[in-house]
Amino acid sequence: MSKKLYVGNLSFSSTEDDVRNHFASYGEVLSVNLITDRETGRLRGFGFVEMDDAGAAAAIQNLDGKELGGRTLKVNEAQEKPRSGGGGGGRGGYGGGRW
Repeated sequence: MSKKLYVGNLSFSSTEDDVRNHFASYGEVLSVNLITDRETGRLRGFGFVEMDDAGAAAAIQNLDGKELGGRTLKVNEAQEKPRSGGGGGGRGGYGGGRW
């Protein structure tokens, strides 16, 4: 099994390799996904790391509150993003035009 970790307060100069190497001390890193701004392409300061269960637990315990690139990391288990309840604002009916 694996767990996805949320990693917050990353330096804007962090790379996937930096994060992977930092977390690899605690277990197998399956993937790293750093989130970038769609407009500018700049790192938004957070990302996700997927690790084996034991490694994820060790990484949370040892890296939450520790520094990487001069910033204090926030590391915890990622939460599923809540899905919005509604559809896409579809319009029902046929409109009011005359035939």
